[in-house]
Amino acid sequence: MEISLSRYGQASTRPSPVNRMMSAFAGTFRDGVDINLGVGYVNERTIPVSALEEAMAAVAADGVKFRQAFNYGGPEGSPNLIAALRRFLGPRADGRRLIVGPCGATSVLDSLTEVIQPGIVVTSDPLYYIYCDTLERKGFEILAVPEDAEGIELASLERKLESLGSRLENLAFFYVVTVNNPSCTILSNARRRALLEIVTHLSHRLRRPLPIFFDLAYELLLHDPSHEPFVSVLPEDSLGIAYEVGTLSKVLAPALRIGYLLGPDGPFLDAMVQKTSDVGFSAPLFVQEMAAWLLDRGIAAQLCAVNAGYREKALAVGAGIRESLGSFLSECRGGSAGFYYYLTFEKLETHPESRFFRTLTADSPRPRVIYIPGEYCVHPRGDLAELGKRQLRLSYGFEETPQILRALALMRAAA
Repeated sequence: MEISLSRYGQASTRPSPVNRMMSAFAGTFRDGVDINLGVGYVNERTIPVSALEEAMAAVAADGVKFRQAFNYGGPEGSPNLIAALRRFLGPRADGRRLIVGPCGATSVLDSLTEVIQPGIVVTSDPLYYIYCDTLERKGFEILAVPEDAEGIELASLERKLESLGSRLENLAFFYVVTVNNPSCTILSNARRRALLEIVTHLSHRLRRPLPIFFDLAYELLLHDPSHEPFVSVLPEDSLGIAYEVGTLSKVLAPALRIGYLLGPDGPFLDAMVQKTSDVGFSAPLFVQEMAAWLLDRGIAAQLCAVNAGYREKALAVGAGIRESLGSFLSECRGGSAGFYYYLTFEKLETHPESRFFRTLTADSPRPRVIYIPGEYCVHPRGDLAELGKRQLRLSYGFEETPQILRALALMRAAA
């Protein structure tokens, strides 16, 4: 006898391609031998373990400021953390409501799928494959728009929107990762303003607010000093349709699971708070209090240290890519923010059935190398479906630089 499953449950019985690939690799992974360039983990050296220990002790010792820190908290988030985040974010938070998700930024994104009516979600191509796969399992439709060097390409966006015809009414929201995962394309300040203008115009055309969510997951990891600083468009939002999803995972520790949503107050955020209550009352309160303590003590130094570390790795890995794979590539993106490079090969195929992939992952005494195939990073029915077969995402976050350079040499041999 089988339990009757919802549409989402039925869709979830089929693991996503990345889920299948990483599970298969993890089962036989040899620590110290195999090299994982696919996993999007932060580098262990960037996690301030001693500061985390100090924060835990401080929270446990101060029962006045951090009252009932080991009990349940409120679903909106710890007042201490909300205040600390506001100080950290500065003027962009003025006049806007800030709520803390139940379990990191991913939980905030998941909550969107529960409180917003399913419809068409506009995003970039290559796309954040983990979330977009979730959206489709939840009954949403993805409208994937190819990007250029500044983010979602505007002419392509206009064409795809007009091609919807009467289905334009089915638009649910826009979702944009400002430092794109997987491609590491940085959404320029001019492009994010243009996107806000387009969504504002669409809201007037549809006679209802059409929200746009900017996912800032990697925005704090802008380690290229030559790149323009990011500028939030929230202060320019005249209709109350722009929101930012943020996280402390990439600069403090993923295990803290701190994610937040910032935007105009209203019924939507009320629903998001209720969703947090429904799935666990609140994010773990003592963790929120630890994050508040850390934000108010030394976050600037931590950001400098983290970005200095990733800058050093980005330069070394970038040079390694040029040396080992440059002759095979038509394009290499990344290296200015976040911790990914996105490679496009001239002719070489990289998908899981390709000789290149199978050579690198075959059981043998030599190290095996795993990466995220571009086939998983583009929409299977989008404009880049064929190109994705010659692309891959390479993470320089988790593994140490010598291991990454060794993996690049193995990739050259496989190529």
